[in-house]
Amino acid sequence: MYILSVGLNHKTAPIEIREKLVFQTSAAELALSTLNKEKSILENVIISTCNRTEIFAVVDQLHTARYYMKRFLAEWFQEDMDTLANYLFFYEEKQAVKHLFEVAAGLDSLVLGETQILGQVKQAFQLAQSVGTTGTLLNQLFPEAIRFAKKTHHDTRINENAVSVSYAAVEVAKSIHTNLDKQSVLLLGAGKMSELALKNLTGSGVQNVTIMNRTEQTGFELARHFHASFSPMQKLQVEMEQADIIIVSTGANEFVITESMAKNVVLKRSKPLLIIDIALPRNVEPACAQLANVFLYDLDDLDGIISANTEERKQIVKALEFEIEAETAAFFEWEKQLGVVPLIRELREKALCIQSETMKSLENKLPGLTEREYVLIGKHMKSIINQLLKNPVSEIKEMSIDADSEMKIQLFKEIFGLQVAESSQNAKEMRKTYET
Repeated sequence: MYILSVGLNHKTAPIEIREKLVFQTSAAELALSTLNKEKSILENVIISTCNRTEIFAVVDQLHTARYYMKRFLAEWFQEDMDTLANYLFFYEEKQAVKHLFEVAAGLDSLVLGETQILGQVKQAFQLAQSVGTTGTLLNQLFPEAIRFAKKTHHDTRINENAVSVSYAAVEVAKSIHTNLDKQSVLLLGAGKMSELALKNLTGSGVQNVTIMNRTEQTGFELARHFHASFSPMQKLQVEMEQADIIIVSTGANEFVITESMAKNVVLKRSKPLLIIDIALPRNVEPACAQLANVFLYDLDDLDGIISANTEERKQIVKALEFEIEAETAAFFEWEKQLGVVPLIRELREKALCIQSETMKSLENKLPGLTEREYVLIGKHMKSIINQLLKNPVSEIKEMSIDADSEMKIQLFKEIFGLQVAESSQNAKEMRKTYET
């Protein structure tokens, strides 16, 4: 059994590739169950965010699983498998586990230390659980990664003053328009990214902000909270003609601002138009950048601004490497102990069988026992069994992670007369069904 992760993120693929490989929420359950039917895939969790699409899986053969996971992604998104392979990363076993801890804690994010990814990892895991594509290993690994991320944020405060994508968008606007207080801003979208952008805008002195959103009530509430204006999406082209800066972050899967729309707007304007698209998939047609007097920035264009402000957090990440190594080692120690679960189960069953037979013998030899006395004796016998087994069970778990574990486990089996047959197939079935 192996842990394997495959995917792409802002480090391995440009935005035009990343936006093609986003699992839509409505199809996430089908994707999970479809992947789990592939050869060699025993468990899986899919994480799909604005800057990454990654799969964490438990597999029985690494080489075979790599192929089928790659094929699954290519078929799901209707991309050429060989072309897609150029952007994918694969992490196996220790590296895969370390990677999940880094992802959950925001240490692998474009915005180093950001906390939004933690919620996304948690939601992805919970969805996989509900669909039934997680088992023994991922049900242990993901909660541990989530716990570590929470502890990291609390202990290091790495997320405090993080340079967010929304902050970077406003910094771009500042670099082009020195005095933002004199500029009119059009904000498309009313989600978390838009709210953060609005906070940064108002903090930078912007007074003239108009919000547009497909769900009007949500957009209206955000505008009301920040004392901004609200306008319905039907008036988009009119609002674009009046705005100096447009920041776009909607959940749309298609272009909200097209080249033809922007071309019509430019014809009615005498001043330049700055458009900052922080959505993925992108909401602004890339061809808009070719129009005269239109300056278009997307997520990849913001990378330089974000990277320049992360040196302090990079030092924190370096200090956390030892903790991640320890967490990874602890997970694999736990995993090794899974191999002795059948032994522990058989030992307990054997002891309880002896207790049951002894109780039957006791009932025959002492027919005068009341029901209460019989139950009381049974409870005390089970207590004796539990106390006797406590140390052997603890020792066999420790033996399972020793260098000479096979010899010690065999000796343990001989001492207690256990007959568990250890085969690779038994191990697979045990790991799929065993719950901690």
